[in-house]
Amino acid sequence: MTGSGRKRDKRRSSRGVDRQRKRTNPGIAVAVLLVALISLMVVCSACWLLAVPLWDRIQDVGEEEEADIAQLTLAYSPEKASLVQALTDDFNAQAYQTPDGLPMRIDLVEMEPEAMLDAAVAGEFQAMTPDSSVWLPQLDGLWAEQTGDDRAFIVGQTVHYAVSPVVIAMWRDVALEMGYGQRPLGWNDLLERAQDDPDFKWSHPSTASASGLLATLAEFYAGAGKTWGLTIADVEAPSTLDYVGRIERTVRYYGEGEWPTAQRVVAEGPEYLDAFVAQEQLVVWANQQGADLVAIYPIEGSLWEDHPLVLLETPELTGAQRQVFAQLISHLRSDEAQKTVMAAGYRPADPSIPLDVPGSPLTAANGIDPNQPQTALQIPGGSVVSVVRDVWWYTKRHTNVFLVVDTSGSMEGSKISNVKEALNAFVEQIKGDEEAVGLIEFYSLVDELVPLDRLAVNRDDLSLAINGLIADGDTALLDAVYEAYEALQDLRDAERINAIVVMTDGRENYSNISLRSLADHMRQGNQAGVPVVVFAIAYGGDADFDTLRVLAEATGGQVYEGSLETIRQLYKILSTYF
Repeated sequence: MTGSGRKRDKRRSSRGVDRQRKRTNPGIAVAVLLVALISLMVVCSACWLLAVPLWDRIQDVGEEEEADIAQLTLAYSPEKASLVQALTDDFNAQAYQTPDGLPMRIDLVEMEPEAMLDAAVAGEFQAMTPDSSVWLPQLDGLWAEQTGDDRAFIVGQTVHYAVSPVVIAMWRDVALEMGYGQRPLGWNDLLERAQDDPDFKWSHPSTASASGLLATLAEFYAGAGKTWGLTIADVEAPSTLDYVGRIERTVRYYGEGEWPTAQRVVAEGPEYLDAFVAQEQLVVWANQQGADLVAIYPIEGSLWEDHPLVLLETPELTGAQRQVFAQLISHLRSDEAQKTVMAAGYRPADPSIPLDVPGSPLTAANGIDPNQPQTALQIPGGSVVSVVRDVWWYTKRHTNVFLVVDTSGSMEGSKISNVKEALNAFVEQIKGDEEAVGLIEFYSLVDELVPLDRLAVNRDDLSLAINGLIADGDTALLDAVYEAYEALQDLRDAERINAIVVMTDGRENYSNISLRSLADHMRQGNQAGVPVVVFAIAYGGDADFDTLRVLAEATGGQVYEGSLETIRQLYKILSTYF
């Protein structure tokens, strides 16, 4: 029996409530009203002398908070949270004032760069500091689209207070094996190692993140044999596409960004990854947490995360907010602020500031070479960047991924509605039609609703099946994961990333296979066959997080916690792995 054929009876019951009306004596009502009015007059007379001044003070405070403070809201990207918070805390502590005597204050909001662009256009803040200027042409494009004016720009005054080159972060012992310290290393060395050693694991984020996009641009530069002036013709040249494709096919899998990857590398060590793309600052951070990484500055050249500080030119921007922004620039350029920047592992925006001062973390002990990179690549124009992002979907390592979704009875109502929305978001985020996706549901049974196939073939079928999901029955979670795992192993497709994204809101109660047997089976299968990674989502507080954790850890995957508010965003994040 398929999920589309199952129906759940809905019983409804209603209960009438008899209410008794009580009649009130009019005389008593009038007396009570007179007493209440007299009491009110006495209380108001007593309060008049005391309450009015208090109310004035309360009103004054409210007006001061809303009108007598020059307030600027600044959005920042997550990887530099501690730095931005330290800098703005210091700014607010300085008690700066506008020429009119208004106290200045900066409020912060953390956002991923892509979400930041939409929020900026929506007017949710007045200034922003994403991880790279590479996003700014896209922001202007969104603003022009919203205003209907191709000549309209939202990106205003832009300055830089911290920079960090994009590097290949690698465990020191692995780098030494590849010749680190003896000769410069680059993309060709990474390609050779990954092709020769099937156990070598490296990753770079998707082009939805700055480090992923900048690393991909660097690969295209290397393939074209250029360091500046990359053109669309260079990007689309067969020799360039072949070079980038060979590198990308060695990626173990992608991810949502450099910061989550760096955190996981620190937590899990070399068992997780041998190397990953990130900005140099995260190498410093990881080593300060006990890792032993080195930064590889590709000999072919590097791009930089330049952490721009941008004023947003919207009609709502006030003169006082401009003054706060100007004061913030002055503050960030101060010696003390630049020392804070360097202490956090970034390079100061002022290139005249030496990097080898006492106390600087930019040292060989932290895997850093302050004299690198020797070759800085030029960020190409917005049209070239757009083409690179589109072409990447064809050069990247492709995916076989099964979506395994709980449709048991506990999913009825808002849960199943939210999961439908989340699954659709997952599929929509995968732009390339070469990715292969299948859909399996589980309840008391396991049904393969949409067989695994390229999205060019089954994208519409997936949408129809997702929107037709209904909730009913028990929870055969383990049997569903087993079926998806066996289907991927039967393909024997080592060229693609093979993955299972499984979600449940409850506890396993209807499978034939045990948790221990399934975990052991997947460990052995990954060694003898193709690697299959399980990404598990525990939806809501009743989900069996421990069971999902065992499944994920058995395959080198991850487990996440989702809620009604976060489930859609969680599926969008997972889509960036593929």
